[in-house]
Amino acid sequence: MALSNERSKRKPSGGLYKAYRKKRLFNLASDPTFTKLGERKVKAKREKSGSLKFILLSADKVNILDPKTKKTQITEIVNVIENPANRNFVRRNIITKGSIVETKLGKARITSRPGQESNLNAILI
Repeated sequence: MALSNERSKRKPSGGLYKAYRKKRLFNLASDPTFTKLGERKVKAKREKSGSLKFILLSADKVNILDPKTKKTQITEIVNVIENPANRNFVRRNIITKGSIVETKLGKARITSRPGQESNLNAILI
């Protein structure tokens, strides 16, 4: 079954909204991308306009900005410590925007959207 970005068919009271049109291609949603901790894998996805969007399936390195020295380094991710999106993502080592990871330089918060941008950027905490 396809995922949709349309509003629910049900009202808060439980009744049905009257359908005012059929389904449209531009309302089609995609499956969520769960970027995992592991060897880097990227998947290309064709968008509606014909352009490509690169989806990060797994990663083991991150670009880290040190706010004190204003310098950026690439370092390895050791573990996922915390994820405000879903507490079960920590167990499964899933990385999303806002998740806190442990690196060789210390703890860092992910600032990029890995499922949309195909890279991992973070800032040291």
